[in-house]
Amino acid sequence: MTPTILIAGATGNTGRSLTKLLPELLKASNTLSGHRIIALTRSLTSPAAQELAKLPGVEVIEQNWVEINADWLRQHQVVRAFIASHNEPNQFAEESTFYSAALNAGVEYVVRISTTAANVRPDFKAYYPRTHWAIENLLSQPEFAALKWTSLQPNVFSSFWLAPAEFRKTGSQSALRLMAAKDAPVGIIDGAEVGVFAAHLLAQSDPTVHNKAKYVLNGPEDISGKQVVELVEQYIGTKVDEVIYQDTSMIDMMYEMKYAAQGQSKNVILSIKHAMETGWEGKCSASTTSEEVLQLAAPKRTPAEMFKELLEAE
Repeated sequence: MTPTILIAGATGNTGRSLTKLLPELLKASNTLSGHRIIALTRSLTSPAAQELAKLPGVEVIEQNWVEINADWLRQHQVVRAFIASHNEPNQFAEESTFYSAALNAGVEYVVRISTTAANVRPDFKAYYPRTHWAIENLLSQPEFAALKWTSLQPNVFSSFWLAPAEFRKTGSQSALRLMAAKDAPVGIIDGAEVGVFAAHLLAQSDPTVHNKAKYVLNGPEDISGKQVVELVEQYIGTKVDEVIYQDTSMIDMMYEMKYAAQGQSKNVILSIKHAMETGWEGKCSASTTSEEVLQLAAPKRTPAEMFKELLEAE
């Protein structure tokens, strides 16, 4: 069977651009041109999955990646993989289970999506950055030496930081609620550009130089909460009457609408509110981008361009 590169979450905000670009990069490679790509999706009938299925060298499979075991990986001869995990409270159990299977199946290299670099530490107040720290620490152990890996740490995705679509749609103004702080600069990044960088890593003939690396990704320009408001005002053609900066009320709503019924710990879920603090403190600016990112596939999309795309998608 042909050696395979596995993409988990191929129809997601990072996986889609990765899946589209990777075949082109593999075709130009002297060592990987014969590899095939398996793109995983939750639904083969979704428009995104059907679009990806048209790509040469890409096989789209309906498969939940958390149920993949070592036998499945060996059967499909997976040698490299991309994982964009969920950040539910059981993330560590499910993601580490995949890496255990990958190690035992002889997978050579994994690129994974982490989270805001300044948050990935064992004492962080929000629960899921601690999970990413624990996973990176696990992969760093001698027992996992045979599995090369790179962890991507996008500071803030643009879709979370820019103005809510509901405000842009309405004719009458209510308060504009932003996660952003008024003056703190944040180098928000389009998820698609994270996928592009991941594609370049997976297409490396020898990824050894990137083994155990943790790369920080940002867009090319910073934007503050005040500048987000200015973008909104340009679009609506008038001043915004009321702005609530550093708003975390959506976390409360997320708990009530989703996690309460699941019996999840309210204390754990509401800890997510702390995830934005490093951005408010100015620790997530574009200046923190890793040099390797700039050299291999520097993100190019500005906040204004990303804002425009969000508008057009509505």
